[in-house]
Amino acid sequence: YILKCVFFPLIGFEYSRSGNPTRNCLERAVAALDGAQYCMALASGLAATLTITHLFKAGDGILCMNDVYGGTNRYFRKIAAEVGFDVSFADLSKIVEIKAALKPNTKMVWIETPTNPTMKVVDIQGCADIVHEYNKDIIVVVDNTFMSAYFQRPLALGADICMYSATKYMNGHSDVVMGLISLNRDDLYERLKFLQNGLGAVPSPFDCYMCNRGLKTLHLRMKQHFKNAMAAAQFLEADPRVDRVIFPGLPSHPQHELTKRQCTGCPGMITFYIKGKLEHASTFLSNLKLFALAESLGGYESLAEHPASMTHASVSEDERKELGISDMLVRLSVGLEDEEDIIADLDQALAAAVSIPENILPENK
Repeated sequence: YILKCVFFPLIGFEYSRSGNPTRNCLERAVAALDGAQYCMALASGLAATLTITHLFKAGDGILCMNDVYGGTNRYFRKIAAEVGFDVSFADLSKIVEIKAALKPNTKMVWIETPTNPTMKVVDIQGCADIVHEYNKDIIVVVDNTFMSAYFQRPLALGADICMYSATKYMNGHSDVVMGLISLNRDDLYERLKFLQNGLGAVPSPFDCYMCNRGLKTLHLRMKQHFKNAMAAAQFLEADPRVDRVIFPGLPSHPQHELTKRQCTGCPGMITFYIKGKLEHASTFLSNLKLFALAESLGGYESLAEHPASMTHASVSEDERKELGISDMLVRLSVGLEDEEDIIADLDQALAAAVSIPENILPENK
């Protein structure tokens, strides 16, 4: 009786790094959300990136979207390339660049959409079709961190692997650091499962419990993020103190129609260029009250950051210039606060940063 009560519930588990009931519960839940057969939880988004990259060997080619999270750029450019991977970058939102960048040794194509921080949208189905037509064995990975499983399903659009920094929207409470990998292929799952255990970059059972808790409100949170971000983006686009707003939910976004085809909504991520120079962007950020100055995103609270000096400081100045990450670029993660409070905070911070004659302020425009 004692053996039955104590040991039988643990059958299948021998060491927590190799698997545990709490992690398995989270992985099954995320797999269901992604329309996947399998999911694996890792210690962080970069741990997920590292684990996926270990599918390959020195000399193999990795083609990455040129505008990606600074940590992804740093890993591929300064770590993976240094140990022998043939890493290249291209604007994968352009079909002609995808075709030109593929090489005989290409083993993985890394897509991030929308991109961080300039919010470019990549046609996942179109990109996957081109890549798999070139070589069916190339693995197409989509970083789905910004959209979450609620707004975008990369596996249904032809991707081989969907990954997340679950630290962001999937958890949504700014209290867990985690990565997730979803997929349908049996062969890839067996290899990644081995790497998950062998590399050991796994989350704690408690973090898995916390992330699973966050998933229970994912649908409610993402709807409100979208609503608040749309209101904030429309306000900023109408404001003469702002040069340009980049938000896929706005008709002005170059890939708005593509976004509507492959997504069911947009997250709270907005990028905009404030008028003036670095000092104006700095003044804006330092005068925000409701928005906190922080590098993260996707939590319930509104955050703002300066990519050139924060999340993308590790990207070279020349590369930032080529990508459009200027000193005037500001990235917002619009949270779940009242819409009126969000807009009021943006308004007062802009007023402190940029002087505009009263007769052309938004309310008089």
